[in-house]
Amino acid sequence: MTSLSRRAFATAAMTSLLVSCGGHRGDGQGTTARPVGTPPPSRPSANAARALGRSVPVRLRIPAIGVDTPVIRLGLASDGTVQVPPVTANDRAGWYRHSPTPGQTGPSVILGHATVGAYGDGVFRHLARLRRGERIVARLENGTSAQFAVSAVRTVAKAEFPVDAVYGDVDRPELRLITCGGPRTGDGYRDNVIVFAALNSAGH
Repeated sequence: MTSLSRRAFATAAMTSLLVSCGGHRGDGQGTTARPVGTPPPSRPSANAARALGRSVPVRLRIPAIGVDTPVIRLGLASDGTVQVPPVTANDRAGWYRHSPTPGQTGPSVILGHATVGAYGDGVFRHLARLRRGERIVARLENGTSAQFAVSAVRTVAKAEFPVDAVYGDVDRPELRLITCGGPRTGDGYRDNVIVFAALNSAGH
């Protein structure tokens, strides 16, 4: 990342404690649905792939939960938090453009809605159903693909969002998928669902 991108990424890590879904921001209150934990240590496995060069993601597929979505670019909102995708009938996931691109060393961050208001289910509605080892494929602008394997799935209260685990430095290419989850609280959700994944292959 450039020095400007690193600063923006650090800013988001400090301020983006709530991830909004369905066009509404949750109140961030309540207890954790599960204890806040950290993902497994970032240790390259025998089948870990080498890091890729920078190329913006354009599509995301998660076969186990039927996700096949275009990916748009997201920046920072006026309040310093990470933007979320717009609430539309054709819901799409969004890549936070100040994070590494999928396949680069570091945590690439992609957000999506669980619900999109009157339009119904969001693109990441079933994210919490993912299990360790399941496949996530990011199609990149340069025509290559980065394939990840799920390493952990966490559901945490928004008030206790694990900033370091999501945005902190890692020494291999990893992916973070984030949406809302848990019970509804007023006009939002109490929790966030976070999927941690590591690169295991790349190709055309």
